[in-house]
Order: sequence, then structure tokens, then C-alpha cells
Amino acid sequence: MDQMKRYAVYYAPPAGEFAARASQWLGWDPATGRVLTPPDLGLPAEEITRDPRKYGFHGTIKPPFRLAEGQSEAGLREALAGLSARLAPVVLSGLSLKSLGGFLALVPEGDTAPLLALAAGVVRDLDRFRAALNAAEIAKRRPERLAPRQRELLDAFGYPFVMEEFRFHLTLTDRLAGDQAVEAARILAAHFVPVLPRPFTVADLCLFGEARDGRFHLLHRYPLSG
Repeated sequence: MDQMKRYAVYYAPPAGEFAARASQWLGWDPATGRVLTPPDLGLPAEEITRDPRKYGFHGTIKPPFRLAEGQSEAGLREALAGLSARLAPVVLSGLSLKSLGGFLALVPEGDTAPLLALAAGVVRDLDRFRAALNAAEIAKRRPERLAPRQRELLDAFGYPFVMEEFRFHLTLTDRLAGDQAVEAARILAAHFVPVLPRPFTVADLCLFGEARDGRFHLLHRYPLSG
């Protein structure tokens, strides 16, 4: 596979019913690089999953970034392997379906402080691999609408929702409104509850890459063994 446009560090569920059901719903499996047909749940799946589909089912740890000058995928892989060997898995009680600013997502239950600390460490440790944002990338984040601290984080780490602004979530839909949001929440809760992990464990870090067509692929898993 050609060098990726961007890289990211995500949580992605291991192979199993949860991962399979989530990938099927979004219509894209980043582990195999296969386009999938969403299940017939009485929802317009292809219409309401356009944004999350290209990323694949995931929870962001370090947001997508271009490689800095002088850095390489091989170096990033080596650094992530070493970092993962020093970090311990994070265990939470479970996941539940929530509406976050209009889109539906699975969010962790229980004390998320260890997960926030894990993400902050990854963001800091790997930031040397991140190229500085260009003007278009900054404008995309609508800096004029950000809180002062979020603008500081955008400047420091290339993304406004890291460190104390970070909220881990696994996105399932685009932004929805009104009756469609209510109905989608009801249907997706019934669809996913039987396969949601309990406890929910972040046991590894996944390196993802964005291909030239804009789709993200799972490149490698790095077990958390610290």
C-alpha cells in the first residue's frame, strides 16, 4: 500500500461480534479494506453515516496528522511500539449509546480518568511526528468559534479536543435531528446492546492510515503491555 496521506492512533475493537457489527453498520471495514453492505434496520444507513464511514469504527486517541518533514511511517511505527510497551491497558465498566451534539456515539461508562491520561500521553509522546497545520487545516477547525483553551490546544497539538478537552467516543452516525435522531437512537441501541463489551477494555493502540481515496485503514495493533 502506498504511503498514507495522514496517520492516526485509534482504539478499534478486536475481531469479534462487536467489531463486525459496527463495521457492517458503517459499511467499511478498516481491518480488511472491504466495503460492506449495511444491515436493514429500517434506517437510511448510507445516508446517515457518511462522515464516520471513511474513518472506520474507532475511538480517537491521537487525531489524524500529516507526517512532519524528516519523519517516516517506519519511525512512527517504532515509536508507537515502544510507547505501547510502557503503557498499561485501561478497563472501564462498559459502553452506552449517547447523543453528542447531534450525532450518536458509544461512550464509556465509569471513571474515564485513566483513559484520558492514556490519550494525553500518546498525544504528547508522538507529537514530534506531526507536521504543523497549514492555513487551510487551521481554518477547517473554525478557530474563531473555539474557546481560548481549545485554540491553545489547536496551536500546540493540531487539534482542539485533546488533553482536558478530550472526550472518548465511538461515532455511529452523522448529526441527526428531530424524530430521526430519536428513532435512530432506539434502533441502534437495540442493535448494539447485545454485543457491547462489558467490561470495556482498551488493550492496544491501533495505527491507522488515510489512503489517497480518503478511507482509513488499520495498519497495525500494538498491545498495551506496561
